[in-house]
Amino acid sequence: MEKKNPPVGGKASPVWAELDAFMREQIQGRFQELLEAEVTEWLGRPKSVRRAAPQGGYRNGHGKPRTLTLGGGTITVRRPRVRGLEARFESQLLPFFKRRTEAVSALLPELYLHGLAQRDFTLALRGLLGDQAPVSASTVARLTASWQAQYDEWSQRRLEDLDVVYCWADGLYVKAGLERAKAALLVVVGALTDGRKVVLAVTSGERESTASWSAVLRDLKRRGLRGPRLLIADGHLGIWGAVREIYPEAAEQRCWNHRIVNVLDAVARKDQPVVAAALRRLMYAPTRAAAERERQRFAQQYRARAPKAVARLEVEWDRLVSYDAFPSAHWIHLRTTNVIESPFHAVRLRTTAAKRFQRTERATAIIWKLLLVAERTFRRLNAPHLLPQLLRTAHYLEDDVITKETRRLAA
Repeated sequence: MEKKNPPVGGKASPVWAELDAFMREQIQGRFQELLEAEVTEWLGRPKSVRRAAPQGGYRNGHGKPRTLTLGGGTITVRRPRVRGLEARFESQLLPFFKRRTEAVSALLPELYLHGLAQRDFTLALRGLLGDQAPVSASTVARLTASWQAQYDEWSQRRLEDLDVVYCWADGLYVKAGLERAKAALLVVVGALTDGRKVVLAVTSGERESTASWSAVLRDLKRRGLRGPRLLIADGHLGIWGAVREIYPEAAEQRCWNHRIVNVLDAVARKDQPVVAAALRRLMYAPTRAAAERERQRFAQQYRARAPKAVARLEVEWDRLVSYDAFPSAHWIHLRTTNVIESPFHAVRLRTTAAKRFQRTERATAIIWKLLLVAERTFRRLNAPHLLPQLLRTAHYLEDDVITKETRRLAA
């Protein structure tokens, strides 16, 4: 006998265009069944079964239809009502005043962080979650307002359990609509002994102020953070006076990106591409000796044509090559403050700060949240097995490490 396919569009075979609606109907029906089963378990008897004892409560119909937004769309359900109980019955599946799952609530602020404006949420998300989805600009505003409380709690957490080997620090300007002057956010990121990079501090302050940076570092130390072996930052920051006072044992590495920009400002525009290439060769020299040779070559070539550029390169030269005292596998991470600057490039691309940030305090909480999102994708340090040794030893000698590693492999 020849088999006949079920009709297209029938209940057994919904057409592709109606699949979303079909799945929401299935989920809605199953969820309503779970609500009924929850009441049955609470009362200890199925519907229409008489009570065995005077106590136990009664079913009392259902509440008004209400929407619930899930990751797969929005459904409409009715909560069963119960009377005759000493304690108020509250569903664990559908708590009072809940209109969306935690997963959906977490999605909304992340989309906002990545550039979706508040006014666009209704149009964008109701197409995905259904016309009845409780999504609006005010919904997003309430969710983002909760970040301030989260940020305050994060800023007071204890840090003694973190073994930090390296730190990066930078101050980045943010336009805040109601502020008279541009405000800076002071950011500190640390590298742990397992190779992870984590955000340690995000707070507003003056970028060039030693007092502002001292307050940041004192707070980190108060909460238990032990000093890093090396701190990387821009040469113009006020952090250097602060770190010498609070973490004097930390070595200092000046950011090469900032120094290159500073040197190029002293070079004629037509010469900048060639000079930038020479500076990058110097920056990525494979050894300290090679870097010294490139520096001397640069000085000989440009001392007469661009004396200010040569002077800017040579000022505090030793602090530009501090990374040489640490494992060469880590140099790629230690030459710049890119770990902080890169997420801020994304901030400036995705949103206009003047429209988003009405006050510095709001900017701090929002950018902190964005940095935590970016933290998930921070590149781990190369050769993480070398990091614990850097905390145990007073001086790092790469030749000794290589010799020990060779002996271990040979054994």
